[in-house]
Amino acid sequence: MTDALPAAEGLSVTPADTPADTPVGLSIVVPVYRGAATVGALVEALSVLRPAGGLEIILVNDGSPDNSAEVCRALAATATVPLTYIEHARNFGEHNAVMSGLRQARGAFVITMDDDLQNPPEEVLRLYDHARLGGWDVVYTRYAVKEHEGWRNLGSRFANGVADMLLDKPKGLYLSSFRCMSALAVREVAKYSGPYPYVDGLLMQVTQRLDSIEVKHLPRAEGRSNYTLKRLVLLWLNLATNFSVLPLRLAILAGAVMGVMGIFAAAYVMFEGLSGETPSGWASMMTVTLLVAGVQFLILGVLGEYVGRAFLSANGKPQGVVRDIVTSEGRRS
Repeated sequence: MTDALPAAEGLSVTPADTPADTPVGLSIVVPVYRGAATVGALVEALSVLRPAGGLEIILVNDGSPDNSAEVCRALAATATVPLTYIEHARNFGEHNAVMSGLRQARGAFVITMDDDLQNPPEEVLRLYDHARLGGWDVVYTRYAVKEHEGWRNLGSRFANGVADMLLDKPKGLYLSSFRCMSALAVREVAKYSGPYPYVDGLLMQVTQRLDSIEVKHLPRAEGRSNYTLKRLVLLWLNLATNFSVLPLRLAILAGAVMGVMGIFAAAYVMFEGLSGETPSGWASMMTVTLLVAGVQFLILGVLGEYVGRAFLSANGKPQGVVRDIVTSEGRRS
């Protein structure tokens, strides 16, 4: 049961699992977190676009601690294009918010983008037309120059390098949150109900019709990135443990390597004993002990992460809890 606020004139509150039936050409899904200062300008810029087949905007407030909820409700009340506002009961994470938005999208194609205006709204039509006219299921964007902080760019390169190893994707394809997906890809991705979604990992399992185009990337208009080092590490764990068994195989390899090293170390100790020398052996013993113990704890940690995620999934940890959904069909200007 939702505790939605009364709907304003021109708005309606829609059950969380019942998107409107009338299709449009393009849906734009925007996860909102600390975006009160920028989401209004973004919606205004998107509202003037005229993509083939029509446009709808979906805002997903992922438990933002600022007044994003009030701003988004006001935007829904005055929208000149169909706009859906989804409110999460708490913060679940960007990819969880995107999943909630995808389930409400009606578009033949769906674009996801951030609320910080670093993705220029005028690039939306280029991205949409490239996917639509080229018959691609997914088109990612790449940047000639990224206007993120240095550590964030380094983290992105690391995550994409790991994705090259873990995911079945074209090597070097940059995984950006500014992406366009076909209705087919969106429909299949939205079927995932686990608590740890990674949209790009799901897309790689759905289709191989992938492409990318280069777009502009602007400096952040307000504030600073909501992605902390902790959030980036958690996102990497979603990638590493939800969509690949490679970490388990690396753990097996590490165990095998340490086993071989142990055999050589044992042979060396026996040789020393037979040679008649009587070294203390303390340093070599402690070195081998610490190496073996470290690898064992690493393996246990990897196994524990898999088991813990399986446990939480089996116990029904929610992917996202939608408090209410407000829809507006837009006001003709």
